[in-house]
Amino acid sequence: MGLRIHFVVDPHGWCCMGLIVFVWLYNFFLIPKIVLFPHYEEGHIPGILIIIFYGIAIFCLVALVRASIADPGRLPENPKIPHGEREFWELCNKCNLMRPKRSHHCSRCGHCVRRMDHHCPWINNCVGEDNHWLFLQLCFYTELLTCYALMFSFCHYYYFLPLKKRNLDLFVVRHELAIMRLAAFMGITLLVGITGLFYTQLIGIITDTTSIEKMSNCCEEITVARFQKRVAQENQAEAISSVETWHHVTHLPQSQ
Repeated sequence: MGLRIHFVVDPHGWCCMGLIVFVWLYNFFLIPKIVLFPHYEEGHIPGILIIIFYGIAIFCLVALVRASIADPGRLPENPKIPHGEREFWELCNKCNLMRPKRSHHCSRCGHCVRRMDHHCPWINNCVGEDNHWLFLQLCFYTELLTCYALMFSFCHYYYFLPLKKRNLDLFVVRHELAIMRLAAFMGITLLVGITGLFYTQLIGIITDTTSIEKMSNCCEEITVARFQKRVAQENQAEAISSVETWHHVTHLPQSQ
């Protein structure tokens, strides 16, 4: 069965996704122009490395598009609940519709999503039961492309032989250092963020826990800890008061 299309009207999400596309275009055009093709022409690298770069970049873009338009698991307005599974459903207090347990109502999308993990502004879509695997694909290809681009940026300055043919009339050649510094900054920032996100997603899969459930459990633990601390403070205050009262009673002057 093909993927169901899901489109979210959210200007904030469009801006975030546009930023990701800008980073992709920046690296897709400038890294080959400054690093790959010049070193290939001078025989420093084989052509297969350029093909691999473009292949990973295209896979990354396709994964981004699929994750952003795929239905995350939106519930219909009148879901058909099997008779034997009614105990596993509950009423949403925001849209007043029945939903399976572990579903969540997304305020940005305006509907409930089955086993919703979180709403990701970078893909302008929720991450739920039906598109979670696409989101993991996107994280994997993005991390792979970022590592690949950073590796060539490093090799360009510290490993490859210096280029003999440099056309200083080209804008990208004259401003190469600034362009590569910006690419390195974006690459390192993206790599750190994606690595942390990918790690938390894998841990969630292993423990069968969504990001929303983790935050909910964390909030409950904080609430319990605060309650226990308050009870301990009250008990301590009562104990101190009892000791002071006993001390006052035992030191009353004796009647003659």
